Amino acid sequence: MKSFPARCFILLLLPFAARAQAPATEATLLGAGARSRPAYDGSASQVLEAVPVVRYYGPFLFVRDTRGPLEGGIHFEFLHGLNAGVQVAYEHGRSTSESDLLREHDLPDVPAGCSYGGQLEWNTMVGPSPIDVILRARQNLKADQGAQADLRLTAGVFQAGPFAAAVVGQATWANAKSNQAIYGITAQEAVTSGLPAFQPGGGMLTDMLGLLWSFDLAKHWLLLGNLQGMRLHGDAARSPLTERRVNSSAVVGVACRF
Repeated sequence: MKSFPARCFILLLLPFAARAQAPATEATLLGAGARSRPAYDGSASQVLEAVPVVRYYGPFLFVRDTRGPLEGGIHFEFLHGLNAGVQVAYEHGRSTSESDLLREHDLPDVPAGCSYGGQLEWNTMVGPSPIDVILRARQNLKADQGAQADLRLTAGVFQAGPFAAAVVGQATWANAKSNQAIYGITAQEAVTSGLPAFQPGGGMLTDMLGLLWSFDLAKHWLLLGNLQGMRLHGDAARSPLTERRVNSSAVVGVACRF
């Protein structure tokens, strides 16, 4: 598992300093799990790693990894069910040691780090189904690693006894710098790697469809996880570093509910 930058860790744990009751529909969770994911989106190499399971919502502060990236920040409700906020998030980067292709061509790491940005989140009900919509934009603290934006929709679809399930869909856009950091090959890298130089532009990066689930093990303990399929678009899909346009990832974990 990649090391987590200390400044990100400190910023993301700040919400735990404020003790407040979480909304009934978003109980506080703290636990751990295992994740299988591609080395980077588009890689044919799969990585197994330990991950935290974190979700805390206070009246002003939040931290979570249950809505995509591990992120934390400040939010406030300015209309019923509609929240605005700012956040910092952990960004994985790209590790040469995790990818057979990157090792074979001796391509450099893209270091993990942090991003900052803003978001809007809308929570509502459609009949018996809870709906959560998030629009996020984030800029990497390292300016040459660019910026991304995503639109995410989660909808509860099933609940019976201790078992519940939801479907999730997400579209992500990246600017040219973000795509260049992961999928680009500079002229110098082309000489040393033997791959053709490639300079991607910005645009739609991925779409994703997944299933989220949870199972109550006891009063305060639950088993939870997700299964997701992701497809690359645009220049990222055409990169010489893209081995598969479609990838999958899965998480399973155990958490304590407070």
